[in-house]
Amino acid sequence: MRYAYAITTALIVGGAAATLTLQQPVGAQVAQNAPGTVPSMVPRAGAPFSFADLAAKLTPAVVNISTTQRIAVQQADPFAGTPFGDFFRHFGGGDDDFGGGDDNNGGGAPSGKGRPVTREATSLGSGFIISPDGYVVTNNHVISGGNPGSSAPVESITVTLPDRTEYKARLIGRDTAADLAVLKIEARDLPFVQFGDSQHARVGDWVIAVGNPFGLGGSVTAGIISALHRNIGAGGAYDRYIQTDASINSGNSGGPMFDMQGNVIGINTAIYSPTGGNVGIGFAIPAEAAKPVVDVLMKGGTVKRGYLGIGIQPVTDDIATSLGLPKNHGEIVSRVEPGYGAARAGIQQGDVIVRVNNQDVTPDNTLSFIVSNLPVNTRVPIELVRDGKRMTVTAQVGQRPPEEQLAKELGGDQGDNGAMPGGPNAGQQQARASLGLTLQPLTATVARQLGVPATVHGLVVSAVDPSSDAAESGLQRGDVILSINQQPVATTAQAAAIVAAAQKAGRPTVLLLVQRGSQPGRFVGVKLNNGR
Repeated sequence: MRYAYAITTALIVGGAAATLTLQQPVGAQVAQNAPGTVPSMVPRAGAPFSFADLAAKLTPAVVNISTTQRIAVQQADPFAGTPFGDFFRHFGGGDDDFGGGDDNNGGGAPSGKGRPVTREATSLGSGFIISPDGYVVTNNHVISGGNPGSSAPVESITVTLPDRTEYKARLIGRDTAADLAVLKIEARDLPFVQFGDSQHARVGDWVIAVGNPFGLGGSVTAGIISALHRNIGAGGAYDRYIQTDASINSGNSGGPMFDMQGNVIGINTAIYSPTGGNVGIGFAIPAEAAKPVVDVLMKGGTVKRGYLGIGIQPVTDDIATSLGLPKNHGEIVSRVEPGYGAARAGIQQGDVIVRVNNQDVTPDNTLSFIVSNLPVNTRVPIELVRDGKRMTVTAQVGQRPPEEQLAKELGGDQGDNGAMPGGPNAGQQQARASLGLTLQPLTATVARQLGVPATVHGLVVSAVDPSSDAAESGLQRGDVILSINQQPVATTAQAAAIVAAAQKAGRPTVLLLVQRGSQPGRFVGVKLNNGR
């Protein structure tokens, strides 16, 4: 699945419910979408006669947002491809007098390969005003200059009203995990809108989206709610979106989604698109998830989220079959971080968590979503399955570290690091025949070559049968198999015995715990050749 974000690519990630109700004194300015002020656009039955009056009432509060920043670009070598290229580069293109970027110029490009220069870059997106004194809500990736995870702000942010009045905006606060940001412009008596609540929305309800697609200015599109609570694989507390077929394109990010009563029930954030353009599948952050975050950011605070300190994976069909568990229920623990609540509660790698705080873990109600929205420092029951037995532990919920810290702790992909030496034996032959993998013990020398920590023990994949399910599951040469069916393996004979036992029990798949380089281990369900 490819997600094209309005201007920048961003990780997108639903929370506690809340509804904003404003009590205004007589004669005071009220929201453009205040109850009783929005004309009814929906007849007793059928589609709306027109969206025109609704759009005219709401669009004054929707703004365009543009940013500027200076980014480094690599200047092309002007002498490349010419007969006298080496001559010019030697005598005029690379010394300090010409800024050629040699080792004395602070790490620039080597002489003759171009030198670093900067240029001004801009981004465009949408937002909406939520108060008459100029607070504006948008997506974090709209104002992050192409790097949503960065803590460094762009150089300038400009908010343009529908009447083309421009204001320089201050960044009040932003939250990377929720992909939300709050801006402030210095103005008074502005038209504004208020948050509604999508919890009462239904699939098939009409909605309109307002934004700034492709920098064209305020545009209104209409459609219906296609799905609710849509999980798009981003993980975390906010991977629970409203899906719509209202046209959303690059530049719409940060704009509001309205229902037929004029309530903001979502913030348009992402689209699914093989081409980068609208194909009728757009996603919006539900209002009841966004508003608590916005309230915290407006006050200059930081959003606190629950954290157990575990890495998790969905229980795929293959994993469920290998463990003898029902499908679409629970998530498997791929790693446990020392010192956090899960480790102190005794949760182990390979446990399948099926219920947290009396909520079932399902594809629509993920473990990340449940835990992230739990209050920090509370103690909650966690029901899990270990070695086929169901048990309950109690864990204290900690506070989720910053996203940048988590990304740093997880490290990067080390990739494929070459072939493994060694000859075949009976265990290798069994693994090759049943799994489509050629395995051999992990030695200290090979571990160093692969970038695997010295404390890791297992079997190295030296070859993968391209027609096997292991190949289809993404296993590759250089991967390290840490366990099979949750039993550690250090020799090919152990692997062969575990596979044989699974075959004897009639299991069509086995569960592998696989590590690649310095990355955390990950569970993969692999079909046995006799079960294909």
